[in-house]
Amino acid sequence: MADIPTLIADLGASTVKIRREAAAALGKSGNPSAVLPLVQALSDPHPSVRIGSALALGRLDDDRAVPGLITALADTDPGVRAGAVAALGRLRDKRAVIPLTAGLADRDDRIRAGAAEVLGKLGDRRALSALTAATQDPFEDVRDAAARALGRLQKTR
Repeated sequence: MADIPTLIADLGASTVKIRREAAAALGKSGNPSAVLPLVQALSDPHPSVRIGSALALGRLDDDRAVPGLITALADTDPGVRAGAVAALGRLRDKRAVIPLTAGLADRDDRIRAGAAEVLGKLGDRRALSALTAATQDPFEDVRDAAARALGRLQKTR
């Protein structure tokens, strides 16, 4: 594996493949100095780099990534939004509760189901009414995830 400064520099490379591979390698590195460059890479012009950066931030398990990941929940690309949901699920930071609650209304059913699942893991009762509403979602996966999340919330009383 390349050294961390080289990988960070590669996040600014001219080719998408190099930027995407650098993001993945930085996530695997476990090095906290990669967090802020990866947060910046959430603004990369190419969705695959943004997705890779979101997932890498989840692997790094550093709460400094949370604000950038919350912003990524509004990305135009559903893959980026899904990556942000997954990363926030790994980080389990309560600051994500309200933005993830908003994710229950995302136009993509995968995002809605993922948001419900993560909200269940977070166990924060602020999500209760939104999760209850999500049990009426037109997609079975979303309804099931919301029901499981509600079950987890009931256990946290």
